[in-house]
Amino acid sequence: MKKIGVLFGMENTFPGALVEKINSMELDGISAEFVKVGGVEMAKPCPYAVIVDRISHDVPFYRSYLKNAVLTGTQVINNPFWWSADDKFFNYALAEKLGVAAPRTVLLPHKYFPPMTTDRSFRNLEFPLQWDAIFDYVKFPAFLKPHDGGGWRDVYHVHNREDFFAAYDQSRDLCMTLQAAVNFKEYFRCYVVGQKDVRIMAYDPRRPHEHRYVLELQQYPDGLLERVEKDALTLCRALGYDLNTVEFAVEDGIPYAIDFMNPAPDADRHSVGEDNFAWIVDKVAALAVEKAEQAAQPAEFRWSSFLQGSAKNSTSPTPIALPPAKKATATKQTKPLK
Repeated sequence: MKKIGVLFGMENTFPGALVEKINSMELDGISAEFVKVGGVEMAKPCPYAVIVDRISHDVPFYRSYLKNAVLTGTQVINNPFWWSADDKFFNYALAEKLGVAAPRTVLLPHKYFPPMTTDRSFRNLEFPLQWDAIFDYVKFPAFLKPHDGGGWRDVYHVHNREDFFAAYDQSRDLCMTLQAAVNFKEYFRCYVVGQKDVRIMAYDPRRPHEHRYVLELQQYPDGLLERVEKDALTLCRALGYDLNTVEFAVEDGIPYAIDFMNPAPDADRHSVGEDNFAWIVDKVAALAVEKAEQAAQPAEFRWSSFLQGSAKNSTSPTPIALPPAKKATATKQTKPLK
């Protein structure tokens, strides 16, 4: 019997629905359950053929457990090795290389020294930074945000130099990026599953959280949804993610990839709505079963095998229709680095 395990944390609706969906398929030799793990012996085979990871980004113990599981033949959605190395600034640079539009972005050093560092740790850092050149490149308005953060935490909308420095002073020891704002008319959040299935959801991040999924039917320019789908697939295929959300802000008909490092994306029934919830449960269940049915392949522990970026991945997929969304419900400060 091959087992599919679901590793999860605080979320309630998606993990149980996923296990129930897989088991309702009544497949010979395949079942699903919640992962149970205690002390982990090194190099000991994991009892799961596939694990769907929903929490290791917050729990280092789980992340190390999953790496050991991959080493012994388990397939993990998503790959814990690449996810450990990825960050959003790299994502934007990759988008540029792949021909996917992304806002102008600059990586900035920490405002305050990270733990266990001093001014001697930063002797290679240019001082002072060339702020005029940075601002001339990015331009205002802009967003100051962590280079690997999520959930809209520590994100600041800045309109001028004064706004920027006031926000930068609050960024603690986080590594930040400054990114040009997109004056968007349309905004989309897209589920991408198995590097082949895309669900485009109309979304408005300016609304209160519980109302961000747009209910009203929308009309879009010809070809816009097709480009959004094509770019979402291009990015996820390049990064090797089997489950992700990609967000696009559209200005003057151009979809700019804003956020596409979400390998454990929101899938709560009360947040995404019933139709989107049913879609993501069905697609992830099918993906997990597909992986469980595959013969185990020896893992290739090279970064080049995790990062699959290639222009050949940017082929245009079959266009899809955009259904209406259902109603959503939805540190310690150290010495400043001058």
